Amino acid sequence: MNVVIVEDESLAAEKLERYIQKYNADALIVIKLSSIEEAVDWFQKEIEYDVVFMDIQLTDGLSFEIFNQVKIDKPVIFTTAFDEYAIDAFKVNSIDYLLKPITFTDVSKAMVKLKAMQNLFVNEETINEVKNSITKLKTKDRFLVRLGNHIHSIKTIDILLFYAEGRTVYLVTKENKKFILDYKLEDLINILDSSDFFRVNRTFIVNLNGVEDVVVYSSSRLKITPKVNVEKDIIVSREKVAAFKNWFEGN
Repeated sequence: MNVVIVEDESLAAEKLERYIQKYNADALIVIKLSSIEEAVDWFQKEIEYDVVFMDIQLTDGLSFEIFNQVKIDKPVIFTTAFDEYAIDAFKVNSIDYLLKPITFTDVSKAMVKLKAMQNLFVNEETINEVKNSITKLKTKDRFLVRLGNHIHSIKTIDILLFYAEGRTVYLVTKENKKFILDYKLEDLINILDSSDFFRVNRTFIVNLNGVEDVVVYSSSRLKITPKVNVEKDIIVSREKVAAFKNWFEGN
């Protein structure tokens, strides 16, 4: 566990460090900061830490000012000789409020609470990893198609276009081969990677790699020229133009 201490009294900081390491011998005190200015400068750096023990009254003001200047997205345990700041403390990432003089029991209880609540403080990187894992689980890598009495497996990365004609749905590969698919477009969009595929209207789902050109069309709509041969025009519906631009730009 990596711990940051923000405390302007050196004796208090050392005492807090002893209590933390007494509770958890593996705890590492990453740094001890003594002012708002030092804290703001340090928290702007991308350094890993798990929890912050923070005094409220520092030499250059109240430590709440730190939160106005930098983002602290990990749990904070406040330490202070005054109880008047409790409400303000819990407006930020505070999980406990320890009144000085602080005892080892106080620190122990705070650490127990931290362990119980640590699942509430998941960083953005972890959230993105979970999202990516979920996306990979739900997306299909290949589709089965029939050609006469034969069944073929088509890799999703080789598909540049899906489109519907009535109730029949087709896929078109990068070799410009067309196959009937036993899916509805509504179902397809839920099992395709949204960073690669976009449903531009009721008829077409396009792959980013299958877009040859995009031009402004009538009434501020967009017209897509695909890299494969399609008899119908591919027009981005008016209500999807903004979302399509974001998707096209994001890739």
